[in-house]
Amino acid sequence: MDIIQIIKEFDWTPLWISLKTGLVAAAICFFAGIWAARKVIKLKPRAKAVIDGILTLSMVLAPTVAGFFLLLLFSIKRPLGAFLYDTFDIKIVQTWAGCVIAASVIAFPLMYRNARAAFEQIDVNLVYAARTLGMSETRIFWKVVIPAAAPGIASGTVLTFARALGEYGATSMLAGNIAGKTATISQQIAYVIKDGDYLKAGVWCIIMLLIALGIMILMNAAAGKKMKHIQRW
Repeated sequence: MDIIQIIKEFDWTPLWISLKTGLVAAAICFFAGIWAARKVIKLKPRAKAVIDGILTLSMVLAPTVAGFFLLLLFSIKRPLGAFLYDTFDIKIVQTWAGCVIAASVIAFPLMYRNARAAFEQIDVNLVYAARTLGMSETRIFWKVVIPAAAPGIASGTVLTFARALGEYGATSMLAGNIAGKTATISQQIAYVIKDGDYLKAGVWCIIMLLIALGIMILMNAAAGKKMKHIQRW
């Protein structure tokens, strides 16, 4: 069976599940990351160090470790999981919602760190000038801070989507590998390799490489727009 025939017979469900998971997780991390970054930069140094460590912990933990704690948290045998299931009929373990939560937890530090770095690099004189004009803090944030930090926030969003798209460890722990339901591309690659089907695994890897390349081109294009006003030396 040649590669063209394999592609024709492909089950593309893992691609749609991965894209859907990546988009929703990126949206969640976008708002949560910006909110957290805005709050943290206003804290005192000691509090900032502690909170920052907590918010970025999943970036240094092994994904399977994060997935294990998520499994303990959302299992229907645990208080939170049981509460969600009994009260709202919401089940997280072995569902697509589990994919989103796992991807969001793992990808969140990328959005948070990029947003925080972007906020910290803003010229504070812009904020002071806006205050002298009588603008409220909320209006300053949306009209001055966000536009000034836009390149960093955009980079964080793209990286967050890419990380969520390729998440494997925590997702496999929390959501499992259920065909047509929670089986993402990363899990599908591991599954077909286990069956010795290296050709299908290679096709999926090429797809992921193309997506990753597209993401990097998008980031470079955004960076190019940011730097186009700077004269070449």
